[in-house]
Amino acid sequence: MEKKKQTVLLTRLNILYLIIFILFSVLIIQLGVIQILHGEKFQADIDRTNLETIKVQTPRGKIYDRKFRVMVDNQPVKVITYTPSKGTIAEERLLVAKRLSELINMVPKGADPETYFDKELTNRDLREYWYLLNKQEANNRLSVNKRINLDDAEQYNATLELITEEEISNFTIKEKEIIKIKKELDKAMELTRQVIKNEGVTMEEYAKVAENLAMLPGVNVEIDWNRTYPFNSTMKSILGTVTSYQEGIPADKEDYYLSLGYSLNDRIGKSGLEQQYESVLRGRKQQIQYKTDRQGNVIETEILVEGQRGKDLILTIDIELQQNVDRIIQEELRRIIKKHPHENRHIDEALAVVIQPKTGELLAVSGQRYNREKDTFQNVAYKTIYDQHIPGSAIKGATVLAGLQSGVITQGDMFYDTPMKIKGTPEKSSYTDSTLGWLNDIDALKESSNIYMFYIALRMGGEYNYQYNKPVTFNFDAFQEMRNYFYQFGLGVETGIDFPNEAIGYKGTDPVAGNLMDYAIGQYDTYTTMQLAQYVSTIANDGLRVKPHFLKEVRNPTSSEEKIGSIFQTINTKALNRIEMDQTNIERVQEGFRRVFQEPRGTAFSEFHDKTYNPVGKTGTAENVSDGDYTENLTLISYAPMENPEVALAIVVPHTGKGEHVSAKIGERIMDVYFELNHKVMIKDE
Repeated sequence: MEKKKQTVLLTRLNILYLIIFILFSVLIIQLGVIQILHGEKFQADIDRTNLETIKVQTPRGKIYDRKFRVMVDNQPVKVITYTPSKGTIAEERLLVAKRLSELINMVPKGADPETYFDKELTNRDLREYWYLLNKQEANNRLSVNKRINLDDAEQYNATLELITEEEISNFTIKEKEIIKIKKELDKAMELTRQVIKNEGVTMEEYAKVAENLAMLPGVNVEIDWNRTYPFNSTMKSILGTVTSYQEGIPADKEDYYLSLGYSLNDRIGKSGLEQQYESVLRGRKQQIQYKTDRQGNVIETEILVEGQRGKDLILTIDIELQQNVDRIIQEELRRIIKKHPHENRHIDEALAVVIQPKTGELLAVSGQRYNREKDTFQNVAYKTIYDQHIPGSAIKGATVLAGLQSGVITQGDMFYDTPMKIKGTPEKSSYTDSTLGWLNDIDALKESSNIYMFYIALRMGGEYNYQYNKPVTFNFDAFQEMRNYFYQFGLGVETGIDFPNEAIGYKGTDPVAGNLMDYAIGQYDTYTTMQLAQYVSTIANDGLRVKPHFLKEVRNPTSSEEKIGSIFQTINTKALNRIEMDQTNIERVQEGFRRVFQEPRGTAFSEFHDKTYNPVGKTGTAENVSDGDYTENLTLISYAPMENPEVALAIVVPHTGKGEHVSAKIGERIMDVYFELNHKVMIKDE
């Protein structure tokens, strides 16, 4: 019996051994199949790496004045950035945010943490954080019935709505800092660099993050740049601004910039010359290739394209002259406002453009706005290009040339300056109620006769038999005819200036005789200060209209802070048109402008008659109404010397009450400074 039991046991063991043998054999065969048939594939999976390329923005080009003095520079700043790998999920970003919160402080220096985070964080930011900490509980709150008709995004939003105000009301300052950091991390797109902190990164923070990069996947410490302005606010509204790290590319321009190879978080010029010359200033991005393993760890980096900062702009501006122009305007505005505070309660700014008439190079462009309460000034130089004003008599040179060229008057024609009246309309006169007597075309400019210009306007409309208080016949086409003459000077059309979105002025829409008379004396259409500068330059330039421009040269970048790079491009003078007017007619207007400045009864005689640099020009006074009060726009156009002119200017001082020729005074002082700086000459005859 015992022997039989042993036999049965032995048989069972043998069967068990056989089964084990078969199983091991199958396993060995399977391993062999895997090794032989699929080994390379599985080994490739083990060894698999990803190649990822990111682009790092480089500093922008610098901006210099015409004498190579730096106007806009780059200042290195320490920044902490984040570039997520493909497939990074919210939980991973939260872990990075928690670790970063132990190393950096997100509250700006001097700010109260509580109020700062309350301003920076939304309810949704807080709910999303609570959701990540309590994901299962939050998901269980949304019933199956509600989930059925919602996609994933809708389910997520519905779940967030179920998180109560009480649940998100007790976060600590530390937790809010984590939420703030994660919010910045969430802005980053795959393989796109996002700046997490750039303001106030301390050396300690920079070092701590650098030491712990291994536990902060995607985070890096870098040296970036901010724009600096060595001359402070001087011309800053013309130089323009660059978007911040947080702004990136504006949403309404995304398609345009993305088509040019930009990333959404790139910083771009958003106004002024920074915007105008974005393609020149932007530079070439550095392209870095990262090799990562399956876990996303960086195992190798390679620079594919070396970065290069943008090219430098050399402007036509003379910063020394510019500062003097700013100072002169400020002093004259402050003087007349404090001397006549009640009469000048509406005046708050003045505008000036200084230009080389032959080349179109802008030497100084100034706009100063006065704050009475603080006794301070704001730079508003952009208004010389954007703001449009009634110019008054400054445009009478164009009116006389329109009359001469159209044939409605001839050189030397005389009209008697006495008040005029068309039936059914108010009486019109020159700048005084008295008569100026008999005047020809030249002296009409000298004494700024409105009546002479009225006769030109009426004759262009077909009325040659004007009688006091009688109706007139009038051809409405005369309006367009006179405007066409004005357009040749740049009045009412684009000047072509290299600046974004210049204004061209307002055109009146009621083409009746009385309005054309007002148009002829600068009391109807409006123009910018830049248009007036181009207009006077065209007269100074014997009828050749050239394009005004800020850019003189483009230079290649250089690594040396002491040297300017080689010339990449030189901006040449661009002629836009030559006015279709006889040279002898132009010379008569030039002579009229001379008499305005240099002969008794000329409207700018007191300011300019004794200057040695032979200035010429025209004053203007235009009627305005400000808040129901009568005010005046005071204007001045000028150039010098009369023969072979090298500088021209236009001044506009809107809404004066008692201006005391402030525009002429500003113009006089600017001309004086220009010739003192450039020729070291005596300004007045001894």
